[in-house]
Amino acid sequence: MAMAPGCQLSHPALLRSLHTRPAGVKCVVFNDKYMTCMWGNQEDQPVANYSLYYWYVPHQPVATECRRYLQHNGINIGCWFDDSEITPFQTFRVHINASLGSRTHVIPTYDMKLQDLVKPDPPVNLTLQNMSNHQLQLSWQTPYPKPHCMEYAVRYKSNKDTDWMVKLLVSGELFSFPSIDEEKKYTFHVRSKISQYCGSTQLWSEWSVPVYWGNAMAHGECAAQSPPPPGSLLPIQAPWARPYSAGERYWVRTVLIPVVSGVVLLMLVVMLVRMERVWIVFMPQVPNPSKTFDELFNTHKGNFQEWAGVPKDVVESFTPNYSESICHVSELLPKEGQEPAADRSGPLPLKKDFGGL
Repeated sequence: MAMAPGCQLSHPALLRSLHTRPAGVKCVVFNDKYMTCMWGNQEDQPVANYSLYYWYVPHQPVATECRRYLQHNGINIGCWFDDSEITPFQTFRVHINASLGSRTHVIPTYDMKLQDLVKPDPPVNLTLQNMSNHQLQLSWQTPYPKPHCMEYAVRYKSNKDTDWMVKLLVSGELFSFPSIDEEKKYTFHVRSKISQYCGSTQLWSEWSVPVYWGNAMAHGECAAQSPPPPGSLLPIQAPWARPYSAGERYWVRTVLIPVVSGVVLLMLVVMLVRMERVWIVFMPQVPNPSKTFDELFNTHKGNFQEWAGVPKDVVESFTPNYSESICHVSELLPKEGQEPAADRSGPLPLKKDFGGL
C-alpha cells in the first residue's frame, strides 16, 4: 500500500494526543506465512505521516523501510511483511516516525524474537470416531508447516452443560473422550500454539470449526440454539440422517437388520436358482455316449433282448423247436491203376457215411 501523505498539523490538542498516547508496536507472525506490525488505534489515530523502518541484529545493521503499509482512513496504522522478510531466531527491531508538520515523534519499540510471536492457523479436518465402551476419539490436522512444534487444547461441552471443559494436550493430534451419554449432543473445538521447544509464544490460534456428536434433538436443544447470522444458509438435514435415539438403535439392531439381511439372502438364492435354469436352457449339456451302454454290458452281460426289454415269450418264439441229422461228406480217393477223378467226365461218385444210421 502507498504511504499516506504527510499532514501539516498545528492544533495543540492533536500534538498532546500523539505524545500522551500509550506507545508500542505489536507484531504477529501468522502461521509462518506473513507478519503484521500494528501501532496506534484505528478509531482515533492522530492524523500524521507514519513511517516504519526495521532491521535484524546483528545480520542486518541497515534499516529498511516498510514496503507495504496498512492504512485506515488514509493513515498508516501498520506494516505487512511476507515470508521472505521474516527471519526467526534473530533480534528484530523497528523504528516508527510520526511526522506532524515540522515535528517528528518516534514511537518507542523493543527488541523482538519472531519465533516467539507466531500465531498458527486453527486446526482443520476434525473427525470423531465412536470407539467401544461409550468412548469417543477426536482427531485433527494442523496447517502449520512444522507439526512437531505444536501443542493443543480441546474444549467441549454437551447441550446440558453451561461451561466449556478445556483439556490441554502437550503434543499429538488425538484426544480420547472417556465417557459419553447417548442422549446428549456434544460440541468439540481445538486450538493450537507453538510449544516451548520451538518458541516462547503465548499466542493461541483461533478455535477450530466445531464438530458435533450425539442426539441433536435431545431436550429441545434446537430451540436453544442461537439464530444464524443474516444472509447465511441454513443446513438442511434429511429425516433419515438425523441421529437415532437409544430405542430406535435397539429396534434397528434387533429387528430391522436381521429382517433385511434375511430378505437379501433369500433374493440371492432365488436369483441363483433362476440363473441356473436359464443356463441350462441356453447351454444344454451334451450327453456322453460312453455311459449309454454301461447297463447293457455291466448289468445284463451283453444280453440285448433283456436290456432292451423284449418279452420272454417273443424271444422264445424265435427259438427253433426241431432237430436235423448230421450228414458227413468226404472225398473218395482213386485206387491204384485208376485215373484221377479230375480226368473223368461226369460227376464224381460220392461216398455216404450215415454215421451208423
